[in-house]
Amino acid sequence: MAKRPQLTGRAAILAIVVCAIAMSLAYPVREYIAQRRNIAELREEKARVEAERQKLVAESEQIRDPNWIKRTAKERLHYCGPGEKCYVVMDATPGKGETAVKQAAALPPWYQTLWESVEAADTGKGRRAGAEEKAGVGEQ
Repeated sequence: MAKRPQLTGRAAILAIVVCAIAMSLAYPVREYIAQRRNIAELREEKARVEAERQKLVAESEQIRDPNWIKRTAKERLHYCGPGEKCYVVMDATPGKGETAVKQAAALPPWYQTLWESVEAADTGKGRRAGAEEKAGVGEQ
């Protein structure tokens, strides 16, 4: 008895049809998954924007309150209401704050530093970059 071939004509046609169907469905499935991911990202963004909107609505309601306006003016701008006595507390030692802040030494402009380095190199009084590194290693 003769051995039958393992791949018949019908099986080959069936395999080609299945591959064609799989290939034709690959792109729409990929697009479907991408669109679902996009929808999820948009829902998250919508929730973020809604939370921010709610925060701004609450803040606008707070701003409409006249007592909040007065309290904020007193805290931030140091306003005093009519008939109130306001005091400013000063340090006991005047000038103490001025001495605590040290002024940084003013650096000369860049072009002056550049010109001085050119003059030093021209007269031979300039230092070489390698000489500074070697001197720094020897001093330690």
